[in-house]
Amino acid sequence: MSGFMTFAKESMKNLFSKPATINYPAEPINFPEGSRGHITIEVDKCISCGMCVRVCPPGALAIDKIKGTWTINRFDCIACSYCVIKCPVKCLAIEPGYTEPDFKKASETFTKSPEVLAREAAKREEMAKKAAEAKAAALAKAAAAKAIAEKAPKAADSQEADKQ
Repeated sequence: MSGFMTFAKESMKNLFSKPATINYPAEPINFPEGSRGHITIEVDKCISCGMCVRVCPPGALAIDKIKGTWTINRFDCIACSYCVIKCPVKCLAIEPGYTEPDFKKASETFTKSPEVLAREAAKREEMAKKAAEAKAAALAKAAAAKAIAEKAPKAADSQEADKQ
């Protein structure tokens, strides 16, 4: 009987006191400082350099420069934030909170806007054109140097023949 009275005393105390737990659905969760959260990206800001892919320990990231996509496998990501630290344009960030659970293992792909993709394609074409012009100039310079080198021995032979 004494066990019941202890229980009744404790339940009456809890009935008139504040709840020990938080009111989660009604109030947002305040994540503690330093909690890992999950990786987010501003994909249009990304320059597709691949630094995040190279430093990711589990290999959870992938980039396709031509298609303009950035892919993360949330199940493989350990939220170490190496990718966030190494990103040269700071388009990656860690957002407090966690991703919602899912039943299947899937990756999440972000695609750049069509305007950004068109600008990048034009820039790639311009760089390819400049590279082709530079290569042609280098080949012309090499051909000119070869022609001069071939003429130089003939001129030296003709000078020796004049001396004799």
